[in-house]
Amino acid sequence: MTQDELKKQVAHAALQYLKNVPVIGMGTGSTVTHLINLLADCNFKNDIEAAVSSSKKTTDHLQSIGIKVIELNQSGDLDIYIDGADEVTPHKKMLKGGGGALTREKIIAGASKTFVCIVDESKCVDVLGKFPLPVEVLPLSRSFVARQLVKLGGQPELRVDQASGAPYITDNSCEILDVRNLTILDPIAMEKAINDIPGVITNGLFALRAADVVLVGQGSEVISY
Repeated sequence: MTQDELKKQVAHAALQYLKNVPVIGMGTGSTVTHLINLLADCNFKNDIEAAVSSSKKTTDHLQSIGIKVIELNQSGDLDIYIDGADEVTPHKKMLKGGGGALTREKIIAGASKTFVCIVDESKCVDVLGKFPLPVEVLPLSRSFVARQLVKLGGQPELRVDQASGAPYITDNSCEILDVRNLTILDPIAMEKAINDIPGVITNGLFALRAADVVLVGQGSEVISY
């Protein structure tokens, strides 16, 4: 199977987690895009009263298939949140944020009883850090935060918009530093250390709030752990 076929496969397996859930939490990324496309044709779609979305892109997609999107402030805690990851370990710790929605993803994950991570097998790793770690920062703090990240062993690089060449701006009107050269042996400690730097909104380590269930598209099957 191609990587895209694996993403569709695991997205299909994730549909069962959305049954009989009136208000769902939905993440951002290519695998989630497949999930929303599949949800459009599900016979239980009309039973979903609303969704809480982690990005403007996901909000637009959900609304395009007829699902109402509300704010987390309206919904309160959620029963289920489904999202992808850039890397995930056997201990269900994740590195996320390649799509730029890490802050909202982390907030919604924290407000959810069950976090289901959906990935293809290429995202499974033993140690996090090969994929650059996104760190969302207040624009005025960018250089200061970058210097602190260097002290932690990383090589930060400002994310730029590929179309304009200008700094990439998140849905929160902030910027992202992508940090390379990190071997993250203790993701909880690293997540805390980076979040303690003044000017950091949050970083893409999901270790303090790891996934509850990981679904992996692997070969001809979907495995879960």
